[in-house]
Amino acid sequence: MFNGKTFLVTGASSGIGAALCERLPALHAAVVAVSRRAVAAVRHLQCDLSDAAQVSELTALLARQYRHLDGVILCHGYGDFGALEEFSEARIRRLIDTNFTSAVLLVRACLPAMKRRRSGDVVLLGSEAGLKGGRRGAVYCAGKFALRGLAQSLREECAARGVRVSVVNPGMVDTAFFDGLDFAPGESADNALNAEEVAQTIVAILAMRPGAVVDEVNLSPLKSVIRNKRGAD
Repeated sequence: MFNGKTFLVTGASSGIGAALCERLPALHAAVVAVSRRAVAAVRHLQCDLSDAAQVSELTALLARQYRHLDGVILCHGYGDFGALEEFSEARIRRLIDTNFTSAVLLVRACLPAMKRRRSGDVVLLGSEAGLKGGRRGAVYCAGKFALRGLAQSLREECAARGVRVSVVNPGMVDTAFFDGLDFAPGESADNALNAEEVAQTIVAILAMRPGAVVDEVNLSPLKSVIRNKRGAD
């Protein structure tokens, strides 16, 4: 399906990014994986995307050596929730810089080459939290709303140069995202998506003919149930 194409995938060592790193090579695509931990069977660029200095080094490398990318799929990010007044300045900056600012910088590094070739894909992993704000999610939701704004603006800027921009907004996905949080999806299979389902959706977006774009897609589990892990202890 993707013979000869090369995709950059961030957040590649777990969850949706890891699922893509398995699925894309099976479809004859090359993958350049970005994560803190190494990823087997694909080319790996180590980077902690919460670290501004490491992000700066990575973006310089991408702009200099990775001008052949056919797509940039940004799956990295983490969750941090609480009342706004509970967040220190450093905590706010780390969450926004990881979930949003690093995405802007990575796209900025890769976009010029795709525009020059007049082809390419940018896929941003948003969230249902980018569609509607929720209590204890002010900072996290703000970052996801910002990603949607980025995608919508880039969509307008890039169409004339043949570059497609999409955003995928999943509901709760059964991944390690919830490991450090005090809540998780309910335990029933219909209370959460799985990473492979989201990866499959992203692959379908990439497989569209060049003249067609999926601007935005929302995915949800059949039943949205939140389990309070503290209450279960």
